Amino acid sequence: MMKVVAVIPARYGSTRFPGKPLATIQGKTMIEHVYTKVLAARKIDEVWVATDDQRIVDEVSSFGGKCILTSANHQTGTDRIAECAESLAADIIINVQGDEPLIKGSMIDRLVEAFEDHNDLKMATFKSKIKDQSTVNDPNIVKVITNQAGFAIYFSRYAIPFNRDGREDLTYFKHLGIYGFKSSFLKEYVSLEQSPLELFESLEQLRALENGIQIKVIDTEETLISVDTPEDLKLVEEYLNKN
Repeated sequence: MMKVVAVIPARYGSTRFPGKPLATIQGKTMIEHVYTKVLAARKIDEVWVATDDQRIVDEVSSFGGKCILTSANHQTGTDRIAECAESLAADIIINVQGDEPLIKGSMIDRLVEAFEDHNDLKMATFKSKIKDQSTVNDPNIVKVITNQAGFAIYFSRYAIPFNRDGREDLTYFKHLGIYGFKSSFLKEYVSLEQSPLELFESLEQLRALENGIQIKVIDTEETLISVDTPEDLKLVEEYLNKN
């Protein structure tokens, strides 16, 4: 049996929304919402929050969660995850961003199942169909294209593929930033130098593709609203109130 550990990176000093892990949604902090949702996954053995701020440690402890205080010098959430992985005896590490309060345990279970189905898989993530065409050209919405086997060809902030002939049957897919890593691969991944395409697009998953690592991309119909701004927080509250 594989041991599966979910790690939630939560940084206090967000540029666009400082302190957002501690922002409240329906009376609970966002980090508690995420933690509770992840804990509901059937295939997870442990859940940890990885943070660089004692205020977040105190909040996680207050609702009975487990937290690791990490270095404040990490450039990416994956680097923070990798530091935690060194002290966690896990076969699979699931990376759920601390700004995904609508994440569902069933999605995490599907990530784990991808590793159960493919013994040599090193990395997996999600995509969902873009239904609002007005967001296709939004650089904050990362798009992904995959091959027929469901592995990533490319991720971009640009609308890919380019619709040269203006066809109406083209479907665009949004990348959802939830990842599964084989633990043995995670250390290797963060040790790789940042790659040119990664730096151009500011998308760290391109580092894997540029180094020949396959990324399994799972299709989902689930609705997620990542919280990057206070306005996003209002959208999450509206969604929860309606649903």
